[in-house]
Amino acid sequence: MLDSLLAFAGLCVVLAVTPGPDSFIVLRFAVRSGVAASLSAAAGAAIGSLFWAGAAGLGLAALLASWSIGYTLVRILGALYLIYLGVRALCARRPVEAGTTGPPEHLSWWRAGRTGLLSAMLNPKIGLFFLAVAPQFVQAQASVIGTTLLLGCIDAAVAFGWLALVSIGASRMVRWLRRPKVGTHLERASGVALTGLGVATLATH
Repeated sequence: MLDSLLAFAGLCVVLAVTPGPDSFIVLRFAVRSGVAASLSAAAGAAIGSLFWAGAAGLGLAALLASWSIGYTLVRILGALYLIYLGVRALCARRPVEAGTTGPPEHLSWWRAGRTGLLSAMLNPKIGLFFLAVAPQFVQAQASVIGTTLLLGCIDAAVAFGWLALVSIGASRMVRWLRRPKVGTHLERASGVALTGLGVATLATH
């Protein structure tokens, strides 16, 4: 059992370091609002992943995958949410426009956490990941729901750990990153990335 859990944790590490919507969201919050907001977004994304693990264990993700209309609806909502975040980043007032770097933009931990949570909960691919992978790590005669939730906790912990490193690393570089020109380019890059991910999700069948 321990070997299976370690193998699953290794797989989660590989997936976590792969750039995705959560990484760009956490990075943007780290630059604009500081480490507290970005860590809240990371925690929200981890909780969203745990939600999908529970849904997969209960069979809800399997039902969603087999119900094409339901899956399509969740996928479209998730894609539109990413596009919304991307467009908002592109349209945000930037320090270079104001002529000063200014203080960090205040953002409540609840709002940041909610953004990370919604990003994960509106991504049905996470649920499909648990449906495809979790059965390979469920031991014979073990509780499917219990084991899937345990795997979900491991995935959430790994995801939060990686996103926390991204958050802290970006926050420590905040003086350089929030220089007018650099901050503008980074904001535009994150906006383009999130919008592109949303458009790609819409185009995926």
